[in-house]
Amino acid sequence: MQPTRKTELKQAIQRCGTGFFAAAVFSFFINMLMLASPLYMLQVYDRVLGARSEATLLMLTLVLTAMLAVHGILEFLRSKILVRVSNRLDAALSPRLFDAVYERSLRLPKSNRTQPLNDLLTLRQFLTGHGLFAFFDAPWTPLFIGVIFLFHPILGAIATVGAIILFALAIATEALTRKPLNQANVEQIQASQYAEANLRNAEVVEAMGMLPGIRQRWLDRHARMLQHQSLASDRAGAVSSLTKFVRLLVQNLMLGAGAYLAIHHELTPGYMIAGTIVLGRALAPVEMAIGSWKLLLGARQAHRRLEDLFAKVPPQLPPMPLPAPTGDLGVESLVAVPPGAEVPTLRGVSFTVRAGESVGIIGPSAAGKSTLVRAIVGIWPAYAGKVRLDGADINRWDRTRLGPHIGYLPQDVELFAGSVAENIARFGAVDADAVVEAARQAGVHEMILHLPAGYDTQIGEGGCVLSAGQRQRVALARALYGKPVLVVLDEPNSNLDDEGETALVRAMAHLRQRGATVLIVAHRPSVLVGVDHILVLRDGQVQAFGPRQEIFARYTRPAQAVSNPHQGAAAVAAGARPQLQPGAAS
Repeated sequence: MQPTRKTELKQAIQRCGTGFFAAAVFSFFINMLMLASPLYMLQVYDRVLGARSEATLLMLTLVLTAMLAVHGILEFLRSKILVRVSNRLDAALSPRLFDAVYERSLRLPKSNRTQPLNDLLTLRQFLTGHGLFAFFDAPWTPLFIGVIFLFHPILGAIATVGAIILFALAIATEALTRKPLNQANVEQIQASQYAEANLRNAEVVEAMGMLPGIRQRWLDRHARMLQHQSLASDRAGAVSSLTKFVRLLVQNLMLGAGAYLAIHHELTPGYMIAGTIVLGRALAPVEMAIGSWKLLLGARQAHRRLEDLFAKVPPQLPPMPLPAPTGDLGVESLVAVPPGAEVPTLRGVSFTVRAGESVGIIGPSAAGKSTLVRAIVGIWPAYAGKVRLDGADINRWDRTRLGPHIGYLPQDVELFAGSVAENIARFGAVDADAVVEAARQAGVHEMILHLPAGYDTQIGEGGCVLSAGQRQRVALARALYGKPVLVVLDEPNSNLDDEGETALVRAMAHLRQRGATVLIVAHRPSVLVGVDHILVLRDGQVQAFGPRQEIFARYTRPAQAVSNPHQGAAAVAAGARPQLQPGAAS
């Protein structure tokens, strides 16, 4: 049987094994030094008070002070080691985790994007908190009970029974709180996702007075989370109170039994006091573990979710670097299913575009145009079929190497917090000349110069400082930055005025002049002037593909020819079916 491959999280934790081992060694000495106080009390009661020796008391006090100082130093060093371990774990996992979250957000756009990052933080906090100390100290509980047995078997028996009861209460805490805490966590994540999704549409909510309904739906989810969390907290609180009662009862029984044994001269008062102190130390890890049980369950759930994420999004080995592409594009029997959907949006789409050619993609709404361009640039993987760039599967290219050769303007324009120049330069090293050149090609250079700080203007999260048209033009400049050989534009004129649309037409002409391969999705035919081919999509299938004039000529009224080809483009964009003239190619 083939051994199971260790997950990346387990591998990262194992690489921190030296730190955990060092913390365990320190824990041994820390727990041994905890015996200093009861032994000091034993000597004071049985030797110093009986002998009335001040010198002995002084020496015992000095030795105790030194041992407690060492104990404090070791506690500090153990804490420091665990902090370094958590930082090392974070450094080992953060880059891979960010890539996995990014990859999952492409596959499942509606997934909680930031939860895995919070899970890593939860795991780190547990590793540096007191809850972990309980697990390092708990193994030494039998040693302390053994010391009590050396004092007297009856005291050892009381300590053993008390420890067993407390361990049973710890197990009860796990059984009683696991399910409600898990449910509370699920509800909290769903409520967070719901709030995040609606906050992105705050303008619509405010404009149409939708806040009361949206708020109530969030409150319902939040209330369910609080209900489960309160149930878990009530149960944990009841067990915690019972734990304190048992601990105090056992300690007092220890004192009572010690006093009884001292009365019958089977034990000295010093052993009675020392046994009680040792018992408190023996039971402390159990009580500490129960007190931090919620943190433990949170860390365990975070660990499980991280394991699940790394398993579902395995690391991709970088493919062999390929030569810079020239722009030859081939789509072969492409079937594409949007993430989270079950029905294909594209079914058997095939066409070929030579380097330097331009294609206008038109069709009615929900024809699959945006799905097609997402598959072409490699955002959504093909369910079946292939998208090939220079003969190579688009998903086999190294994205960091291929990215500079592709310009992409999505339908929903997204800019990022930073300067205009940084956004155009795709947050790489800013080449000022290349940034200005791309802005000029997009016809946005003059507009940028009129911003408060020009190219250094900070545009805010999502480009909120700019208007929708300005964001679209800056995003067009970003797509043109670095002279990419393949430029894909999805509704690039949806937010443009006449001036912006004129600049877009000029940018298209410039792309044709320098030999770039261009695909443009458009409903308005004005930007399709000069494209070489037209691809007509309907219901996820290619309805027509060919030279622009030929395709436009097909969209005519019965028995009439179209006097203006743009009317044909507008008709198919609105969903009209082609009416072929007699003798037209099918």
